[in-house]
Amino acid sequence: MADDSSRRPLLKAAIARRLRWRAEVFAPDDPRNRSPALSVLRAWQAARLERSFTDVLADPAMAPAGRFFLSDLYGDRDYSARDRDVDRIMPVMVHLLPESLLAAARDAIELHALSHAFDLRLVDAMRRRRYQRLDVRRYAEIYRDAGFPRLRRRQIRLVVAVGQSLDAAVRRHGVYRLLRAARLPAKAAGLSELQSFLERGFQAFDALGGAGPFLARVERGESEVSRRLFAGHPEPFGAGFGEP
Repeated sequence: MADDSSRRPLLKAAIARRLRWRAEVFAPDDPRNRSPALSVLRAWQAARLERSFTDVLADPAMAPAGRFFLSDLYGDRDYSARDRDVDRIMPVMVHLLPESLLAAARDAIELHALSHAFDLRLVDAMRRRRYQRLDVRRYAEIYRDAGFPRLRRRQIRLVVAVGQSLDAAVRRHGVYRLLRAARLPAKAAGLSELQSFLERGFQAFDALGGAGPFLARVERGESEVSRRLFAGHPEPFGAGFGEP
């Protein structure tokens, strides 16, 4: 197996590729990025996730990781400042941060870009169907219109991969001390968003005392939702789900 130093250039190159892709899908000249439908879609998806993970959010041990999952990884948060931070600090971070945190940054950026690319396809589907609002039936229709079930499965795997990387960082001695020591330098360098993201993730997964059950719940639940949506199941989010 390659040692840590030999993997770092590969991680640096992977992060750079994902930042370029992120810039493409968020291009300001793409009219879908200014469409009111995008805000409608994101709000609906965020509300759906809250309802789908009420059990996680009600569990004191899992709630911090659940909130991090909903707000920082899979929700409608604006990640642009964080990703600009990664772009700026990458030449430094690749030498200073543990490999687990570099891997978390890599996968989080890919997840963000992939999720947004799917959102743009959903906006296209809303436009074709002339939908100005969403409910379960309409969302299921545009989800199937957007297609790419294999990439949807990758989207879910990326959520799990970020969690696994953060869990690995939690288990590595001295990582949180390194993060805390970086607060003032990060703020002085204008890198507060990246610093805050990493600290929130570390603290959330530290509180779990082992991320296995939480990540299994996320993967199992979201995989089943995606399967039902593509299959045209009448209750893709479970019985009695209702509307967000």
